[in-house]
Amino acid sequence: VDLMESGGGLVQPGDSLSVSCAASGPPWRFNVVAWFRQVPGQERDFVAAISRRGDSTEYADSVKGRFTISRDNAENLVILQMTNLKPEDTAVYFCAAREEFSLVTWSQYFDYWGQGTQVTVSS
Repeated sequence: VDLMESGGGLVQPGDSLSVSCAASGPPWRFNVVAWFRQVPGQERDFVAAISRRGDSTEYADSVKGRFTISRDNAENLVILQMTNLKPEDTAVYFCAAREEFSLVTWSQYFDYWGQGTQVTVSS
């Protein structure tokens, strides 16, 4: 499975931005897809996750109400829409996938990872 993130960039506080994750490979290998983020020198933190059918989602408390995760299985695409961005949202955002169906938030349970895309929120 290959996961390719895109859409990162530099935005101002309060702006919106979407990052995308394009998956290639057998669909059954990315039943759950999630976004994590990492700041240099810190652990990789969970942001959001979505189930295979898109009917279940999970969010970190820090992004609830601001971020929305969605997926288009026909296009093998998972999108993270981010609104009202804050400087503390600055990080490298990683897409991750797991073959199991259960929605989890711990990075060690994800089987596949992308290379990451930088999101910087600064005035």
